[in-house]
Amino acid sequence: MRALFRKLRSGFRQPAFVLLWLLPVWGLLNLCRLLIAVLSFRRLAGMLGRAQGSHACIPLADLAQQARATKIRQVVKLAARLVPWGVNCYPQALVACLLMEAYRVPHCLCFGAARSAQNGAFAAHAWTAAGPVRVTGGESFRHYAVLACFVSLPGRDARMS
Repeated sequence: MRALFRKLRSGFRQPAFVLLWLLPVWGLLNLCRLLIAVLSFRRLAGMLGRAQGSHACIPLADLAQQARATKIRQVVKLAARLVPWGVNCYPQALVACLLMEAYRVPHCLCFGAARSAQNGAFAAHAWTAAGPVRVTGGESFRHYAVLACFVSLPGRDARMS
């Protein structure tokens, strides 16, 4: 019983943004997990932003956008922990992109792969970033080779030089 009260008290200490978005993000994580299972990557890729190939390109974000990206990171991370059947990096990255689009935060979504030093097996990973903020996926640029990068500049001209 004490553990439950401790968790509730900890939960209510979250910022208002996180508390307001927690249930919708939980639902979006489940929906994205389903869409990934049903739709091909080609169909999803059209919604991810402008394809940059294997060139990682993180758009700049001002301080307000970085603060919003940090809050998005908090709510996605918390909601992902609450999904009983688990969600991996891909649905988390998609949901983060949806929220950043809604709040007009410029961001990138990267897909990468790495080879295990122990057994040579490949590991795939998806992550998002907005300026210096790593929204999902942590320090993935350090551990994975970028295979594809999609950049979204909501509310701006999507042309990049």
